[in-house]
Amino acid sequence: MRRADARARLRRRPAAGGAGGIVRRAASRTATPARFPDALAVGAEPEETVGRRSGSLLDLVRVAIALLDEQGRVMLWSQAAESLLGFPSDTLVGRELDVLLGDDTEMIKVVREAIAGVLRDGDSWSGIVRLRHRDGEDVRLEARLSLLENGDGVPFLLCRFADAAALLGLEQGLAVQEALFEQSPLGLAIFDRELRYVRINETLARMNGLPVEAHLGRTAGEALPQLAADEVMAVQRQVLATGEPVIDVTVNSADPSDPGYRSISYSRLHDRSGRVLGLTGMIMDVTDRYRAVAKVERARQRLALLNEVGSRIGDLLDGGLIAQELADALVPRLADHSGVAVLEAVLDGAELPRHTHSRLTPLVMAATAAVVPGPDAEAMQTPGARISMTDDSLFGRVLRTGMAETLDAATQLEDVSGQGDPRVRAAYRLGVHSLLVVPLRARGIVLGLLILDRAGRREGFDHDDLVFATELADRAGASFDNARLYARERAAALMLQRSLLPQTVVQPPGLEVGYRYVPGSSGAEVGGDWFDVIPLPRGRTALVVGDVMGHGLRAAATMGRLRTAVRTLAGLDLPPHRLLQKVHDLADDLAQGPEEALIATCVYAVYDPATRKLLLSKAGHTEPLLITPGPSDAHNPQGLVGGSANLLTLPSGAPLGVGGVPFEVTELTVPEGSLLALYTDGLVESRTEDIDVGTRRLSAVLELPHASVEEACEAVVRTLDQGQEPDDVALLLARLGGVPGPATLREERWTLSAEPSAPAQARRLVRRMLSDWDLDDLLDTTELLVSELVTNAVRYASAPIGLRLALGEETLLVEVADPLPDPPREREAAGTDEGGRGLQLVHRLAHRWGTRAEGAGKVVWFEQTLPDAPGQSGASHGS
Repeated sequence: MRRADARARLRRRPAAGGAGGIVRRAASRTATPARFPDALAVGAEPEETVGRRSGSLLDLVRVAIALLDEQGRVMLWSQAAESLLGFPSDTLVGRELDVLLGDDTEMIKVVREAIAGVLRDGDSWSGIVRLRHRDGEDVRLEARLSLLENGDGVPFLLCRFADAAALLGLEQGLAVQEALFEQSPLGLAIFDRELRYVRINETLARMNGLPVEAHLGRTAGEALPQLAADEVMAVQRQVLATGEPVIDVTVNSADPSDPGYRSISYSRLHDRSGRVLGLTGMIMDVTDRYRAVAKVERARQRLALLNEVGSRIGDLLDGGLIAQELADALVPRLADHSGVAVLEAVLDGAELPRHTHSRLTPLVMAATAAVVPGPDAEAMQTPGARISMTDDSLFGRVLRTGMAETLDAATQLEDVSGQGDPRVRAAYRLGVHSLLVVPLRARGIVLGLLILDRAGRREGFDHDDLVFATELADRAGASFDNARLYARERAAALMLQRSLLPQTVVQPPGLEVGYRYVPGSSGAEVGGDWFDVIPLPRGRTALVVGDVMGHGLRAAATMGRLRTAVRTLAGLDLPPHRLLQKVHDLADDLAQGPEEALIATCVYAVYDPATRKLLLSKAGHTEPLLITPGPSDAHNPQGLVGGSANLLTLPSGAPLGVGGVPFEVTELTVPEGSLLALYTDGLVESRTEDIDVGTRRLSAVLELPHASVEEACEAVVRTLDQGQEPDDVALLLARLGGVPGPATLREERWTLSAEPSAPAQARRLVRRMLSDWDLDDLLDTTELLVSELVTNAVRYASAPIGLRLALGEETLLVEVADPLPDPPREREAAGTDEGGRGLQLVHRLAHRWGTRAEGAGKVVWFEQTLPDAPGQSGASHGS
């Protein structure tokens, strides 16, 4: 009964001081109390602070309680003790504690000394003990003994013990947490559910520029500057609401005195039961990393810009286009305004000045670009304007020295070109505060200036910008110099080509001829396109268009040789297919050298207005177009050029110089007023269109009614796509009409045997016929010339020879035909030569003479002017 009363009146006796234990004395611990708000410290909302709760730290470390009397007998045994050691309460109450110690004499001694010390001194004792589990295993526990007394002064011992391993793990976890907060180089913080700071380490406090106390109990929005806090608070609310962590988000520093960048990471904090307690935050100073990454990104962007500028101007050969592409590429990525000023010689392809540049050097603003175009931007940098400067101004110094310079303040803008310059006032209005002027150089010569500026709040140019702009300017300078040299070479080639083309084109009877030659744009070199109109005997006309493969001076020179060869062979009055074959046979001689073969295409047409016969042959060339007139109506009245277009599909011979495919001739009889179009492939072919598309477009233009052939030529040229840098274009349009042939009053034909007596027989026939026609004045000359031609025919031919006399109103025509295709060749005979003077006599005594192919052979003819006809005196070659 006394014991029961004692239990009921148990109370805690206060410790009287520290006493050491035998096994291990518990060290006194001091810790700074964490300043947790009530809700986070207790782990529940205010209405949940009382009542049953699960998931606390007490579930992790279960503390067992036993009550002992002064003899060491068990008076009370808790359920936690039963769980730890397996002995139920009813088996231990009233028994001595030795039953839990087993045969371990050392542990029995330690426990008894500890009990005796607590009873004697009143101090609590703590240490590690090993107690026997009911199943026989030893359990390592951390125990604490405290002295209790009841109201009657009877002493009791309160024994509390727990699993030593669990306590050690909890202790280590708390130590790690403490070390993490106090020793971590990262900024760490804990927030409650109201996003108020609960705990923050010194590292984060230093990052924010505020002491720890200024954070606790306040939100980031209340503790930090507004610009830094708004973004942080938005991230915290998002994490608290969604539970999705945010990792490594870069924000600006919260400390205005220490500008930089911070990486923030937040995650939601839960207890063991899953209840939301708040947030944990980790903040890291990433200023150096951010600046390093920014520097690498800046270098990458500059390299990309350098490559882009190279690709945009690398293949351009026009100074104006290069300047504009350069100016456009640098705004806004490098500057707010850009201007490219170059010497006039660069744009004109002229020689560069040999003297040192000065304020008198002609400098032109070739191109400009602005972030926001407007009147002030145009007034500051006017495209196409000549730049005036003084020798001591910024422009003058850079132009003279070839060294880049910068202006770092708006007050220095007067130094750009000179005081009073209206461009400076426009720069003030635009807010320009930094200017960079870089020379455009090539081969040590300054070709112009690259002018860049920045305005408004944008940072000024630094040394890296100057180095980068210099690299850009050097690359652009090389492109400008290439364009200048190309423009000079192209001008020379174009001048050569134009000089080799027909300077005047005859308008033969029965034809209305129009032509155009359009050189390729600046991106393509001068080519070898050409055309020609060649008068032939008997009122006929040869129309020729050709294209030599290649570009430049060589192609132009080869074109001139080829045109000369065609024009010379046309004088022999050969049919088109045979003429092309002759030109092909000369290909090796016409080429620039043995390693450069001549390859050219050509179409050759011969038109006879008396018969409206058209003979055509081509060597790998584009198909001609024939536009035949339709019936007269309101849309195409009589006399206008136009009608129905027909593509003349001719047998395609191989290009000249290639061979392997025979050339063939096509004969057509064309209606009166038909339009023949001969052209090169540059007119109908481009990089983006198939040749069939271009041919259909050309046909559509020529089918429309035009007042004249010249107007039709202009309409065709307007269809050229100027943006595609076309190849050279040669266009020849001929409106084919009819004219009456020379009237033949009388005509006689004979066939002579190819025998030595043939010349004498020919003389007798001519003498008799001229006597009958009362042409005795022509008798001696005609008889002599006929004798020479028949003699040549007998000498080289073995088949019959044809002789024809035709008397017209003004001329006498004599023709000698033989089966040999090769025309006779006039040569200079030496004084001792017995022969070789026949064609010389014909050339000197006949009014006109020539040859033409007929069938498988040829016809050599000459004309004599009648005594009473208004003919020319002297002889002339008619081919």
